Amino acid sequence: MSGNGNGNGNGNGHSRRADDLVKWLYPGIRVKRWIAGLALGVGIASLGLAYAFVRLVAPPGSQLYVYVPRGIPAIAVLMGALIAGLSMVGLYRAVVYPLTPQNGHTTVNQLYRYRKRQRGPKVVAIGGGTGLASLLRGLKEHTDHLTAVVTVADDGGSSGRLRRELGVLPPGDFRNCIVALAETEPIMARLFEYRFGAGSVLEGHSFGNLFIVAMSGVTGTFPEALKETGRVLAVRGQVLPSTLESVALLARLEDGHTVYGESRIPSGGSPIRRVELEPSDPAAYPEAVQAIREAELIVIGPGSLYTSVMPNLLVSGIAQAVRESSATRVYVCNVATQPGETDGYTVHDHVIALHRHVGAGLFDYVLANNNIAPLPKDWPNSVVAKDGAVPGVIEVTADLVKDDYRLRHDPEKLASRLMALYCECRNRQPVRR
Repeated sequence: MSGNGNGNGNGNGHSRRADDLVKWLYPGIRVKRWIAGLALGVGIASLGLAYAFVRLVAPPGSQLYVYVPRGIPAIAVLMGALIAGLSMVGLYRAVVYPLTPQNGHTTVNQLYRYRKRQRGPKVVAIGGGTGLASLLRGLKEHTDHLTAVVTVADDGGSSGRLRRELGVLPPGDFRNCIVALAETEPIMARLFEYRFGAGSVLEGHSFGNLFIVAMSGVTGTFPEALKETGRVLAVRGQVLPSTLESVALLARLEDGHTVYGESRIPSGGSPIRRVELEPSDPAAYPEAVQAIREAELIVIGPGSLYTSVMPNLLVSGIAQAVRESSATRVYVCNVATQPGETDGYTVHDHVIALHRHVGAGLFDYVLANNNIAPLPKDWPNSVVAKDGAVPGVIEVTADLVKDDYRLRHDPEKLASRLMALYCECRNRQPVRR
């Protein structure tokens, strides 16, 4: 296991402001830079004003007269005012914003939550689709040091159209993750999720997808577009692609046919034997690899096994970084089977499929739901455990689903169990089976 989770992490400017507040409030940690900057700015501005005043009231040759080149007092006043202004902005962002009650939390509770998140571990979540976004919503309440590594194989819907027409990486899963990690006004999150209606050339596109694509054109690269979009929405953490190459996902089916395209795989009509990427060995995105290497907790999934989780792990650089990591590594199994992908699969079958594609040693634990309930006949089946443990993998079960909809993970239940598992491993305590 790696350190105790108090590193700098991958937080954005918002989390650093919270860190400044914590450092000021807690002994032995510094935030005096803002106060020192304010004092310095006021001092420089005051000195400039004093020199200007002396030049006005004291004639040359008097005892009060001090020669200063013309323009220096004005420059000193402007420079001091700028330093003082920036320091006041820093103080406001570090103190006033965190002290403002938000989302029904009291000031004391708000401070506690900031402190808790700042001390949280460095977490990397790997996947795509709605499952990854749901996980991030839960994890962001436990740590500010979050990195989402997202698949780029999506070729359906709005993302697929933008990918084909503009040659960009598919933005949809990235948009979902950014909104999930956002700390902004609800109206902004709703704006990014807004989809244009029928009857226009933008039919079916979400505003968030178009925004990311436009930002990509402004910044010049897709990763920079993600970073700038994250700043707009005050994202807590970062969202990274697993690769920058335009990859396609294909599935080789048990009946011998091959289906090309992530969006077409569920309708292949035959069980999946294997999925592959084209090109077959894309280069991993270096920042994603670095985040994995620095992580203290790595979470794979939840999400569609073959179309959300697997495309990331088929990038050999990502899989290798995970395999070599000393972090606590957990695979979160889906709570329901995916029609056309994992019909009839148990937890054991999910793990075996991952091992068959990328080899063993990728994760130490598989976390599965045990709150199983009878479902309507036409609904997907719940994923249940099966006798026959996979060597080297410990199965952990818990109630992970929403009380009112047992086909979806509950973000808080899932995140809380993952953090408990991480703490158990860090403290070398036995894991409850």
